[in-house]
Amino acid sequence: MPTTYQSSPATIARSTPQKDHRRTHLILMLALTFSTGVIDAVGYLGLDRVFTANMTGNIVMLGMALAGSEHLPVARLALALVGFVVGAAVAGRWLRTAPAGWSRRTTALLGAVAGVVLVMSLLLLRVGVHPADPVGSIITSILAVAMGVQAATARLVAVKDVTTVVVTSTLTALAADSWPGGAAGLWRRRAPAVALMLLGAAAGTGLLRWNITPALLLSSVVTAGVAVAGHRATRG
Repeated sequence: MPTTYQSSPATIARSTPQKDHRRTHLILMLALTFSTGVIDAVGYLGLDRVFTANMTGNIVMLGMALAGSEHLPVARLALALVGFVVGAAVAGRWLRTAPAGWSRRTTALLGAVAGVVLVMSLLLLRVGVHPADPVGSIITSILAVAMGVQAATARLVAVKDVTTVVVTSTLTALAADSWPGGAAGLWRRRAPAVALMLLGAAAGTGLLRWNITPALLLSSVVTAGVAVAGHRATRG
């Protein structure tokens, strides 16, 4: 008779929490994607056409400025790019010895991102939409640092196809695997990532029509919620 193997209760007990954590991490990274949509809408529409998370857009606009396109905030774009790289580098350095997935350092970094966005929202409450330089450049640069930290942290959590700051690669994978028999199961994470970035940008734009502060407050609250939920899920 063929030998049959059955999973032991201990093996099942280990695999179930791992699946739960993967599902939780996916939900949390999707929430951060929504938050990024909010903050990039605020940056582009409220801070004079500067993305604080989507560096592809900033690089393209810098290229257009170098080619002679007028009325582009070159200094803010360049400073946002530098700030993002600095934030990602600092976070990557601190996370270098952290375990893959969620850890106390992950919680701390996302909590710091939420705090920075909160402080910037309160500052903008005083200076208003489209703040003049140097205040405007300082705000966009600091927000870009925070988004760099978020991107590096999300990279460690490593939810496939959900980087939280860009969806171009997600769209590419979604289209490339769209044929019959392709990776259909991955649609459950790819399509929501695209949709939530879209909804976040719409929410940020809608709130910006009222005031810039509530839009950034929404991003701060979502990021803080992700930090708390991730910490509790890992401890559980």
